[in-house]
Amino acid sequence: MTTIRLKRLIAKKAVWQMLNELITALETPISIQDITGKWLVGEEIACPEQQYPVQLHGEVIGWVIGEPKAASVASFLSYLAHQELGKKELARETLEKYKEINLLYNVSEKISANLRLNQIAKLVIEEAHKILEANSCSVMILDEETKELSIISHIETKTPKLIFKLGEGIAGAVALTGKAEIINDVLSDPRYTPGPNPVSSLMCAPIKIKNRILGVINVSNKKPVQYSAADLKLLNALASQAAVAIENAILHKNKLKEERIKSNLERYLSSQVVEAVLDVEGNSCLIPVKRNVSILFSDIRNFTTTCEELEPETIVGYLNEYFTHMVEVIFNHQGTVDKFVGDMILALFGAPYRMLDAETKAISTAIEMQRRLQRMPVSWIRENFKTGIGISSGKVVVGNIGSPRHMDYTAIGDEVNIASRLQSIAQGGQILVSRSVYEATKESFQFNEFGLVNVKGKKKPVEVFEVLY
Repeated sequence: MTTIRLKRLIAKKAVWQMLNELITALETPISIQDITGKWLVGEEIACPEQQYPVQLHGEVIGWVIGEPKAASVASFLSYLAHQELGKKELARETLEKYKEINLLYNVSEKISANLRLNQIAKLVIEEAHKILEANSCSVMILDEETKELSIISHIETKTPKLIFKLGEGIAGAVALTGKAEIINDVLSDPRYTPGPNPVSSLMCAPIKIKNRILGVINVSNKKPVQYSAADLKLLNALASQAAVAIENAILHKNKLKEERIKSNLERYLSSQVVEAVLDVEGNSCLIPVKRNVSILFSDIRNFTTTCEELEPETIVGYLNEYFTHMVEVIFNHQGTVDKFVGDMILALFGAPYRMLDAETKAISTAIEMQRRLQRMPVSWIRENFKTGIGISSGKVVVGNIGSPRHMDYTAIGDEVNIASRLQSIAQGGQILVSRSVYEATKESFQFNEFGLVNVKGKKKPVEVFEVLY
């Protein structure tokens, strides 16, 4: 709080001149002393009739001693003290506003283009350390999943490793309520949790966007400090400015994480499945359901015999080259690669998202796979890899199937078994389809009747057609 000392007030040239004129006009002995009893004007009066207080907002800052006329001098000095206090308060408020504006400008300039969370936090606490009386500052970020606050940047004598649950400790309480606090006697606060550094006084302000808490800023001193409302206002302003940058940094970090996950997933899954995995609402697409799907099996004929003289590294290299081209074709036709089993590929059309022309897409994919194999840039693959492809369609169960620790997006049903059986009997370069696929696509492609095929688990033979291309 701003104070006025009577000695300094009287020492002002203009005040001293007016005071002398007033005393001269009263024509009576007058003495003035400060609150400590030190004489400022005149000397001790032998038999003072009265002492008149010089007051500032009810607080005595000095005395005027003399006859009743001296009361006017006390009133005059009290008036001047109030005027002086008003000037000082205005100057203090102006300075505080300047500090606040300057703080926001400096922080904004430094962190606006920064998208690294730790660096933003470091810049924030460095500014807090500059403008506030503190020997310890830290930024804690709230993990929305675990509801825990942990320090990501700090200025302290010892590295803290404090983690607070939401509502735990002073920082946890501030994060829970969203309201900044001053605690000038920390040890008497029952919420205080001792850390590696001694703390006597502290301030804690929430870092928040609207009503969403991102974390908190802590500022403390190991010595007793009387933090004021003005100090807390500056800390709140700093937290508010930091919140925008921290939210942007978190969003950027999450976006990069999602992009990395998506990039890795797209090496194994079609874009449809990847989007379903990453989309919270789209996860419903992965729940097992019964759906009309076209199933494509592709397998290299006599793969083991063909590759038995090759080194393992060479075989893997050829397979990777082969799979790269085949998966590209499948993805280009909106298919989903279910799995690789050795040299076999299982692809789905119509899952996880419905596809009206699933049978057409499956046959188009199969034809392009056979043609792409004939154009492979590696001559050894062109000459030695011959694939047989089987396609069937119908109602199967599709979705995430497995244990809680490992799930596979796959299809289960008779049509899967039929497609697998057709693939097993197809010769190199041949595409065999079931009647259901034939009926759906006979106007778009040319076929030859292949005959009837017995399939394990089916009482009646399955009609099979060969795709001509």
